[in-house]
Amino acid sequence: MALDDLHVFLQLSTENISQRITIAYSGAFGVLKHRLKQIFESVESLPDEESEGLAFHVHERLTVKYESEKHISLHWRSDPISDMVFDSVIISILLHLILTSCG
Repeated sequence: MALDDLHVFLQLSTENISQRITIAYSGAFGVLKHRLKQIFESVESLPDEESEGLAFHVHERLTVKYESEKHISLHWRSDPISDMVFDSVIISILLHLILTSCG
């Protein structure tokens, strides 16, 4: 059954859920982008007028945005693939933070 047909057969509706998480990150934003480019095929910068500052897309599903010297935020629309991209990105960020704090 297609998602668009769900309301025809069931009394259920669907919604899109946009998620956002802000995490502490005091490393260089360019280094983070470079590390994610090494892991993912598609890491594209966003134009300044669209993102209101430094930001990039990962696989056109997740936006990583520079919020301040100590914080970045991740934005994505919840679906199974975007959630997997988010999981991979957040683990990469956390590993980067652990490795830079130990060395």
